Amino acid sequence: MEKKVLVVDDEPDVTELLDYKLRQEGYSVSVINDPLLIMGEARQFHPDLVVLDIMMPELNGIQICRMLRADPVMRNVPVIFLTARGEAEDRVKGFETGADDYISKPFDSRELLLRIQALFKRLANRDDAGPAKSLVIGRVVVDIEKHRITVAGNEIDLTATEFKLLRLLIERKGRVQSRENLLVNVWNYEADIETRTVDTHIRRLREKLGHDANIIQTVRGVGYRVVDDG
Repeated sequence: MEKKVLVVDDEPDVTELLDYKLRQEGYSVSVINDPLLIMGEARQFHPDLVVLDIMMPELNGIQICRMLRADPVMRNVPVIFLTARGEAEDRVKGFETGADDYISKPFDSRELLLRIQALFKRLANRDDAGPAKSLVIGRVVVDIEKHRITVAGNEIDLTATEFKLLRLLIERKGRVQSRENLLVNVWNYEADIETRTVDTHIRRLREKLGHDANIIQTVRGVGYRVVDDG
């Protein structure tokens, strides 16, 4: 089955070029020049990958990527940023938002096609390996099948929500998860849940992790992420 690629860029010349090149490679393509249309088109088209410009009016690529990562249907769809902003700080911000790759303008369409192929290949290899039975970061081990967590070999007692929260953070190791994103993925935006509830659960998790609590980092003004070295 042909892969579907959604291209979002406010420059028609860019979307026309990518539409042509991607179709030549056998992809099914949908293009958007108005960023405000992204979520409706994404849900209708169901892309396997999104190529996303950052510098756009009204709604920029960083904002759109956060929206995709917070959407239950689109949260796992890979995103490649295609942008004129190529400084290191911009790249870091893009990856922290949840992007899978980053290409600076002006770009070579052949390089973009190769990166798309490589990304699809990595995803296919990951799927072939099957779901992970356990997650390990530092001395923390999450046994998914047995629904238990050990720290330095000692089991710790977590609530179902704490387990789900820690598992999600470790599965997305290194990527910043906003409070809103965590509300969507852990609490499913239950009516009586507020963003401060996330902070409370993070605090309890850190208390239970003890000396290993530093694997959970606070990214001021954004949310939380798990790292290997704290």
